[in-house]
Amino acid sequence: MSDAPITIRPAVSEDAAALLSIYAPYILHTAITYEYVVPTMEEFAGRIRHVLERYPYLAAEMGGKIVGYAYASAYGVRAAYGWTAETSIYVDQNCKGLGIGKALYQTLEACLAAQGVRTLVANIAWPEEGDPYLTRDSAAFHEHMGYERVGTLRYMGCKFGRWYHLAVMEKYLGPHNMDPAPILPFSAVRDKLFPGG
Repeated sequence: MSDAPITIRPAVSEDAAALLSIYAPYILHTAITYEYVVPTMEEFAGRIRHVLERYPYLAAEMGGKIVGYAYASAYGVRAAYGWTAETSIYVDQNCKGLGIGKALYQTLEACLAAQGVRTLVANIAWPEEGDPYLTRDSAAFHEHMGYERVGTLRYMGCKFGRWYHLAVMEKYLGPHNMDPAPILPFSAVRDKLFPGG
């Protein structure tokens, strides 16, 4: 599979089972996500539909198999946050190092830029020191993708009987000019970015 090309496409709720099979090990065996319980397939499908009401939710395929996904969500509920989005990404743990994360994030950023989003934020679980449930690889990946670490929120999550911090990282997609145009929904840019998809 490592020689197969990576294809990025918008996810649909019918992908829930495949995406959940990627996400579940992160819940059960890592502190990368602060979620404790694996959601049901129905709940997860609902999450996909909810994101797609406004933001991109993307799936990566290699050799016909879904091997990763990425999506954006609202950073905050207040109107002034409208041009900021929070990003999330998960790659099949058996498929790391193949460029899947990079391909997903490059496509996600292209979608968000087309929508008019200006600032991306990634809140990344961060261990105080060496930890069996959490490495610092995610922060290193985001730094490689052009994110800058701008702060640390300390003791934000407790999982596996340990306290973890959040590394706050951000990236700018466009200029922060006065009176930016309203954000477009993902549906308004989807056909241009994924013709025939």
